[in-house]
Amino acid sequence: MGSAAELTAAALMVLGFPGLMLTALVPSIPAFAALAAVTYLADHYLHRKGSYLINRLSKIRAGLSIRFLIRQLLLILLLARLSDADDLIFYGAVACFIALYGLQAPHGALVTLIRNRRRMPVATRNIDLTSRIRIPDAPPRRLLRRSAEKMLHLDLFAVIGILVSAELDSATAVGFTGIGLTLGLGVLYVLVVVPYIRGNRIPPRADVVLAAVDDWLAGYKPGTVLYFSGSKDSAYQVDMWLETMEQLQSRPLIILRERAILNSLAPTTVPVICVPGGVHLMNLDLSTVGVALYAANVGKNIHLLRVPTMKHVFIGHGDSDKLASVNPYSKVYDEVWTAGRAGRDRYAVADVGVRDDDIVEVGRPQLAPIQTWRGVPEGRVPTVLYAPTWEGWDGDPGNTSIVLAGEHIVSRLIAANPPVRVLYKPHPFTGTVSKEAGAAHKRITALVEKAAAERAADPRFTADKATEDRAKSDLARIEARIAELAGKGGDKGDEAEATRDGVVDVAKHEEIAQLRAEWNAAYWRSFPAYEHRVIGGAEPRLYDCFNVSDAMVSDISSVVSDFIASGKPYAVTDSGELGHEEFRRQNTAVRAAVVLSNDAAELGGLLDAVRDPSADPMAQDRAELKRYLLGPDEPKSIDRFNTAVANLALRAEARNAGQESRLAAGGLDPAGLSNAVPGQRTVSAEDPDGVNAG
Repeated sequence: MGSAAELTAAALMVLGFPGLMLTALVPSIPAFAALAAVTYLADHYLHRKGSYLINRLSKIRAGLSIRFLIRQLLLILLLARLSDADDLIFYGAVACFIALYGLQAPHGALVTLIRNRRRMPVATRNIDLTSRIRIPDAPPRRLLRRSAEKMLHLDLFAVIGILVSAELDSATAVGFTGIGLTLGLGVLYVLVVVPYIRGNRIPPRADVVLAAVDDWLAGYKPGTVLYFSGSKDSAYQVDMWLETMEQLQSRPLIILRERAILNSLAPTTVPVICVPGGVHLMNLDLSTVGVALYAANVGKNIHLLRVPTMKHVFIGHGDSDKLASVNPYSKVYDEVWTAGRAGRDRYAVADVGVRDDDIVEVGRPQLAPIQTWRGVPEGRVPTVLYAPTWEGWDGDPGNTSIVLAGEHIVSRLIAANPPVRVLYKPHPFTGTVSKEAGAAHKRITALVEKAAAERAADPRFTADKATEDRAKSDLARIEARIAELAGKGGDKGDEAEATRDGVVDVAKHEEIAQLRAEWNAAYWRSFPAYEHRVIGGAEPRLYDCFNVSDAMVSDISSVVSDFIASGKPYAVTDSGELGHEEFRRQNTAVRAAVVLSNDAAELGGLLDAVRDPSADPMAQDRAELKRYLLGPDEPKSIDRFNTAVANLALRAEARNAGQESRLAAGGLDPAGLSNAVPGQRTVSAEDPDGVNAG
């Protein structure tokens, strides 16, 4: 249900309709009016909250229109029970509700038509199309947002008027006034929407928009493309590459396949094109692209992989010992880029068809913000981060520690003596597949929050309230400024308007980045350094949690490989109970870790390493493993990444030049190099915007 308030509203709405029927049968006008008000308000509240129940009611034939219809029929029943069936107000009510439902058809058709016509075949960010095509303003949000609900709620005037008329026999005029308002406003709503289906109120047709995008591509000449397809929840997989793309020395471009990903994408200065249609993608002019980077192995990759004029590289979205890191699908790419030698060795051991010559070690540019450990600052309680991964799709108990070991880990950390602080940051997918994982997450959250409350009341721990108050004040100021910057220009009315106006203000983007860094520093100052805390949501980021922690407990995932960049002690849970030696043998990232059983009895070894780094037996092992997993510190990873892009781009150029030479030698037109990269589209000079097209 989402919250106790939503649960209460849902219960009131569901129970309200049987109550309406009873009050109609009794009959009781005041009771009917009161219950009708309750159902209206509860229904509206749940819609505003986007409640799960509201979204599911339509699946059982209890959708929005049906609920309004039932309420109106019950009002008719009330009038009949009051012996008003022969009065004009009775017939007026019946005619009003039938007419209101009749108005829903043209209204719904117009709203759907406007939305469809304003949906772009290609949506963009950071690309100026306004000099090439005209994209008109979106209709006012108040017209189209939750339009069906607004249309149906116009019956309120009629319902109120009819109830007043039924209660006061001499107030028939009030009833017909309400009926007139309902029908008049319904007709007016339809008429107000009509102008937005005209040609000058809708974007150009698809081929004109695509031609404008091709024209921009011809001018920009992208050299490197980051291609991504996935669900809305997987947006983090492309977000992690945005800063790297911004630092590329070639002209970068991001191609997305789902609108949900575009709407969830983190801010970036890199041009972005969202192409939902496979045919539209295959017809884009990408002839200048030399290198295509893929962050995930998904079926839609084939739409770009078919282009032979560019070289294709799998870069993934993390580096770990999971099976996903050695997916046999990877052999379709020209190269596979790994962080360090460990990635190369994984493919050799897995023997899935990826040749060693096609693997390039480029490091992990994203790890640059991770700070190297200098020991626990004097006078501060050590901080241990518990960052388990999620349960995965296959139900393997070894995927995550949260179900079998999570509570043991957190309980032992909370009870540690000398004390430590616990930060709990679960994977965002936790509980999406396994109910057990979701339940364990809730229990762990309760453990951490209870321990935090107990520590706050412990006289051994003292807080600097003045510092915390200043930090909270800073947070409020920073958040207000970020909201001000992010909100400039108002909410975009729809996809077309967002495409037109979605060119990033670089100065504002840089200021927001600086403000976010200030926000992160203020966040950690805003509560005591000893306070246990559950870290949810996107902020603070995982790497920020790394930097304030002195050790981490996690599972086999890229989180462990990334944390190794800090050089800090860490532990990994053998949730699948392979045995410590076998677990280390199978998982490279565990070689310098404290291995935990599901009862977490070995946590003492991790805490000893934190409290006395000079006696840490695995410090040297971690340094060697860091180089093996992530590559050398010099040259910097971003420099190696740029070099790899440049080298592969040269290979693409050489391949294409060779093809042209062979075609020319054979007397063939070199333009036939690849039918996967078509020529530019043309637009009529008489109708450059395509507004008069059919």
